[in-house]
Amino acid sequence: MSLHILLAFWAVSIALAATPGADWAYVISAGIRSQAAVIPAVFGLFLGYLAITCLVAGGIGALVVSVQLAITILTFAGAAYLIKLGISLLRNPPLPKEGDDQETGTRRWITKGFAISGLNPKALLFFLALLPQFTTLAGAWPVFLQIAVLGTIHIVNCVMIYLAVGFGARSVLRERPMASRITGYASGTIMIALGCLLLAERLMKISSSWT
Repeated sequence: MSLHILLAFWAVSIALAATPGADWAYVISAGIRSQAAVIPAVFGLFLGYLAITCLVAGGIGALVVSVQLAITILTFAGAAYLIKLGISLLRNPPLPKEGDDQETGTRRWITKGFAISGLNPKALLFFLALLPQFTTLAGAWPVFLQIAVLGTIHIVNCVMIYLAVGFGARSVLRERPMASRITGYASGTIMIALGCLLLAERLMKISSSWT
């Protein structure tokens, strides 16, 4: 793969990873709750995107998207999970407390992160739509390997930005309980809004297919 293609993709990837969304809301809530939660939360997101990269590189992602029932189930599951987490944040907004930096629950943070990224149909569609545009059949590497490299670049960008967001939230909001509460409410609202948007988009597509 040529250097200019990799740099072009890297720039696009950075811009997308730096755009606030469900991932940001999740790592911010983790950072407010506990400094020790940031790394496992981001690691969970990493695993989800790694799974999607493998699906796309192996050609399975395109198959999933082509089956309407499969993408519908994935959309409903991802949306339901985002709404569930959003409601949880609204009911119990994360607040930094003394001793939180030693908080455990690593598996729980990893599992939630994996579900947020791995069950996100938008992420799968993004990988399917964007990654192939930066590949070439005339390249020295096979297409699946090119996709794997591009996916890895995007994952690394996401991990770096999410770690900065998570630890930054902890640093800024640690001594500001009211700001932490407001941020928690905002994160929960974002998750619920994104979940409802996913459901609405999918239901509209289902409705249009019936007419």
